[in-house]
Amino acid sequence: MVTAAIPVGFTAGFFGIGGGLITVPVLFYIFESLGINNDYIMHLAIGTSFSIIVPTSLSSVLTHKKYNSVDFDVVKSFGLFVIIGVVLGAIFASTLETKQLVLFFSIVTFGLGNYLIFLKEKETNLTSIFKTHYKIFFGFISGFVSAQMGIGGAIMNVPVLKFFGYSINKAIGSASAIGFLIAITGTTGFLLAGNYKEIHAPLSIGFVNIPAFLIFVPITIFMAKLGAKTVHRLDKKIITKLFGLLNLLVSAQLFLKYLNY
Repeated sequence: MVTAAIPVGFTAGFFGIGGGLITVPVLFYIFESLGINNDYIMHLAIGTSFSIIVPTSLSSVLTHKKYNSVDFDVVKSFGLFVIIGVVLGAIFASTLETKQLVLFFSIVTFGLGNYLIFLKEKETNLTSIFKTHYKIFFGFISGFVSAQMGIGGAIMNVPVLKFFGYSINKAIGSASAIGFLIAITGTTGFLLAGNYKEIHAPLSIGFVNIPAFLIFVPITIFMAKLGAKTVHRLDKKIITKLFGLLNLLVSAQLFLKYLNY
């Protein structure tokens, strides 16, 4: 867990993600190696990931704010509909089996990875076209998908914000803030769902594992700050392609796991 927390924190700040894209697969393999019940192993990884994202994303947001890369207007308006999606998504996720969640995670990351790799940068910012009905639609989808993946939503929200004209740095910073809202809502949902189902996972409250939370958080907070500072020194086109490649690597790994499950 200590070893895994280092790259998780760095990528959280670097890409504006809460780290769930890496945390969930890592926790999945760790919990599996410990012999935890397969019936809820993915749910435990997702719930724990959300709890880790809360302080990590907050650290990332504060760093991005220093670079004036957070648009709080879009965070408040778009974020509201994202939260609604998270609530419904968390309820739906609690009804799925681990194998189904693994496949879902793999498919979404594959699609978004390809989108980012082949995405062309816009030369100007056209934020005015991000109208309310678009925010409702994409906000709900983003929250619903994020809830079933244990992520801060940046793998969806960064592409969405970029599509509507935001620069990569502004998209990443704003996605970090939205990710904080997602994490708070997701953690609450998986805590309640795990207690309702009375899973009695070792050293856990609901679907949140306490040792993993305590080990990951201090390391990821420190590394998130480092990652957020680093991203502002690199070319935004390179960042976008790296983000896409990261999605594809995670997708391939989990799809292989699905086939062998």
